[in-house]
This record gives sequence, structure tokens and C-alpha cells, in this order.
Amino acid sequence: MSKQTKAFVYNFISFAAFFLPFYYLIQKYTGLTGYFIPITAFVVATLLAPKYQAVKTQEGEKLFVKWIFSKGVKEVK
Repeated sequence: MSKQTKAFVYNFISFAAFFLPFYYLIQKYTGLTGYFIPITAFVVATLLAPKYQAVKTQEGEKLFVKWIFSKGVKEVK
């Protein structure tokens, strides 16, 4: 599997890991209805989920992650 594919899969999984619980929590504990529930969960998940990116370097393609709760950009092995 290429690093770009891994980055896409990791981004999807990390987004879903935040979106689904927040969707449930927003639905259960707020007064929001209709399209506001998934839109709010989408915004929260987009802000909180880590971002993965494949970058071509001199040594080959590498996978990096940036997250709001960690300092700087880190390489994923």
C-alpha cells in the first residue's frame, strides 16, 4: 500500500473516530435537530482529528501527522 493511500485511510479512520461519537453526543445531549447535528459533528471532527500527509523527500516517500494536541509535525513509521 502506498503512503498516499495510507494517509487517506488514516485520515478517514481518525475522522470517523471523532465524528461518530460526537454525532451521538450532540444528538443525545443538545437541542439541535435536523441537519445541524451532522454539520456540528463534522466541524468538531474536522478540527479535532489528526491530519496525515504523504510527502516525497530525498529518502523516499514519508508519512507525517499533525494534530492539535501535539506540538509540531511528527513522522509516522
